[in-house]
Amino acid sequence: MAALYLKNNRRIAALITVICLALLIFCLVERQVRRALAARGATKVEGLYAGRSAIPTGRLIFDALAGIRIISGTGQSPPIIPQPTDLQIHLLDLLDVDPRDLR
Repeated sequence: MAALYLKNNRRIAALITVICLALLIFCLVERQVRRALAARGATKVEGLYAGRSAIPTGRLIFDALAGIRIISGTGQSPPIIPQPTDLQIHLLDLLDVDPRDLR
């Protein structure tokens, strides 16, 4: 494990701020997916954990979305996600993210 040396209080405060923001985003993504599922009368996402249904956690959601590639748009062509899996499409839908509108 690499050691991280911070030499002054401003850097320490900045690092803590970044960590807190990352945790906030992590929790908000989990909350959004769970709320969207509850609105549909479900509590689990099919195929989320080792091909089985699971209650969505931030880690499982980000693990499932980790393989997404986004090809940036050029000129008039919009950015695209080539061949997302059914699970990734479902998670993006629960997060209310339209992969065709990534501008």
